[in-house]
Amino acid sequence: MLIVIPGVLDAATLEQVRALLADAPFVDGRLSAGKSAQRVKHNQELDARDARIERLNELVMATLVQHPLYQAAVLPHRIATPFYARYTRGMRYGDHVDDPVMGPPGGQYRSDVSTTVFLNDPGEYEGGELVIRTAFGDQRVKPGAGAVAAYPSSSLHQVAEVTAGERLVAVTWAQSMVRDPQRRELLYQLYQARESLLERQPDAEETTRVDHVYVNLMRLWAEL
Repeated sequence: MLIVIPGVLDAATLEQVRALLADAPFVDGRLSAGKSAQRVKHNQELDARDARIERLNELVMATLVQHPLYQAAVLPHRIATPFYARYTRGMRYGDHVDDPVMGPPGGQYRSDVSTTVFLNDPGEYEGGELVIRTAFGDQRVKPGAGAVAAYPSSSLHQVAEVTAGERLVAVTWAQSMVRDPQRRELLYQLYQARESLLERQPDAEETTRVDHVYVNLMRLWAEL
């Protein structure tokens, strides 16, 4: 399931993030890539040693992990510290599948859901779409600043070449409480139906039944 959530980061937060990144040191993005990804990865990432990262994470991740739709769609158990990536003219990230296990020894996690947080407006660069390869064709994603795209880490995907301007994103991964992407999708659809019923018919018998089914499927499928 690919889900795009608009407006996760508001204008004030984006302004602070952009100011922090404006003169920050970026390094070759291949330094954080595995052997396979190094062949197709051509971008830059904020130096992991830079002091700005702590403040950036407070601004970006604190907002992301508290967003109700992100919580409902991803069902995160563990969330990785993000990379802050920059793509300028000629940069791209070719077709790849994210590593199944990430993190340092002792702090490893399974990557179930990949998440891209878009930090600048799509009018500031040409190209640079996030392209998810699916059985139903390519899904091309280029939303507004502050939007979030979450998709299975097992998906074949790429970032199209930036032909002008600069693309800024934060990228992170989550180990979900529900490992199977089809089950996560079913739970998300059921969550949406439950929320609609709770808003329109909170005291209805049907609402109570749907709520119980959602809760008990979570109990059945969750891995902690």
